[in-house]
Amino acid sequence: MKIYGEPVSRLIEEFSRLPGIGGKSAQRLAFHIINLPEERAESLAGAILSARRGVKYCSVCCALTDADPCVICASKKRDERTIMVVEDPRDMAAYERTGEFFGLYHVLHGAISPMHGVGPNDLTIAALLKRIQDSPADEVIIATNPNVEGEATALYIAKILKPLEIKVTRIAHGVPVGGDLEFVDEVTLSRALEGRREI
Repeated sequence: MKIYGEPVSRLIEEFSRLPGIGGKSAQRLAFHIINLPEERAESLAGAILSARRGVKYCSVCCALTDADPCVICASKKRDERTIMVVEDPRDMAAYERTGEFFGLYHVLHGAISPMHGVGPNDLTIAALLKRIQDSPADEVIIATNPNVEGEATALYIAKILKPLEIKVTRIAHGVPVGGDLEFVDEVTLSRALEGRREI
């Protein structure tokens, strides 16, 4: 039964289809938007449509952008011979916030996951390989997530890049800052030990 009427029920239903939004959150968002001044609601709707229509994938790194190539790929200040491979545009944004990486990126848009029906051909791995063949790199840094899917993806990429004689590295995984060793799992502790460096 649609106790709020068709327009509100439809709005709640649309919000509940978003990732991470449950029924109560969808209802809260819907009521918030209904109570907005009309110009703010129109501005929000316009921003959604503008982003949906104006955003595309960069032809070089496959990141989300409104210009092609994206600002990072177009920058002359970046190290073009170092490429960091990430799973998601949000991962790229996280590394950019550190201000520590000055190379280029390649966004896979996921990770290999046979359980979810995602194979190498569903990702932008072929585009990465072509990119490196067209413009050789000195190093490819694989920065996929430290889970089963991320590890499988990292190993697959390392295997296909090996014949090209490119240095392939993996980001270090280890103990989080502020974490207590007694609560860290064995795999993470092993990775932290393997990734140790001189101080």
